[in-house]
Amino acid sequence: MTDLVAHLLLFSAIGVVFLMLPLIAGWFVRPRNPSEEKLAAYECGEPTIGSAYIQFDLRFYVVALLFIIFDVEVAFFFPWATVFGGATTLLDPRTSEAARTQLSEKLLNYAPGTIPVENVIDPATAERIAWLGLSDILVFFAILLVAFAYVWKRGDLDWVRAVTRARVSGATRRDSTGTATSAPRPLETVA
Repeated sequence: MTDLVAHLLLFSAIGVVFLMLPLIAGWFVRPRNPSEEKLAAYECGEPTIGSAYIQFDLRFYVVALLFIIFDVEVAFFFPWATVFGGATTLLDPRTSEAARTQLSEKLLNYAPGTIPVENVIDPATAERIAWLGLSDILVFFAILLVAFAYVWKRGDLDWVRAVTRARVSGATRRDSTGTATSAPRPLETVA
């Protein structure tokens, strides 16, 4: 355990040195001739207008969070593709024994050259792994689509979202002809 802590501390120290070295070198090398323009705040090449302490619209945050959620989900496709690709390669009866052994070591997490012969994946097992991998990704993708449909139906993907509310009241009101009605009011769209 102390060996692990020593390696962690050494790695952290080297990381700090590599971060600080360019900053310190830049401090000594760069010229020091500040001007009003060089000391001004810079953002995207545009001069600053107004205060930086303004309220952002909540839509920016919602869209950013949705992007992050769905973007991270795509990262789960890569390990699946590795397993599925290896299993489908093992399905091919023309795969040589050396390639079959190497792919079996990769899929079963054996060190190279250490897999027992009885643990090498045969085509029948590879077919089961491939069908399992395909069904796993279909379930994963279905859940992702349900989440996407929910977000879409809820209106979170609309940039300008209309807020609807039902005004159901039992009170009487007058219609356009002047007749009193007790029917509930229809849904109204509030901007």
